[in-house]
Amino acid sequence: MPHSFGYRARTRDLFSKAYKTKGRPMLGRYLVNFHVGDYVDIKADPSVQSGMPHKFYHGRTGIVFNVTKSAVGVEVTKVVGNRQLRKRIHVRVEHVRKSRCFF
Repeated sequence: MPHSFGYRARTRDLFSKAYKTKGRPMLGRYLVNFHVGDYVDIKADPSVQSGMPHKFYHGRTGIVFNVTKSAVGVEVTKVVGNRQLRKRIHVRVEHVRKSRCFF
């Protein structure tokens, strides 16, 4: 049987939650304020399917370039061939957290 090539293909372990962490995100996840220029980590929350980024961006760090009421725009670098592209994606706030990196 040929395997599937869907949008969430081969994400069985990537988009699974640990023991006793299943269910919807806590309220504090929605109360975090994001500002343009903040460094954020993209970590997809599998309990919220809407606004989920592609599996490539899971675990990536980017810079906020746009803020809306329920989502943030994040600029991430992606290596394509021999060059680095700056990709701009919009992700809901459930899938984003402030980064602890030191830039």
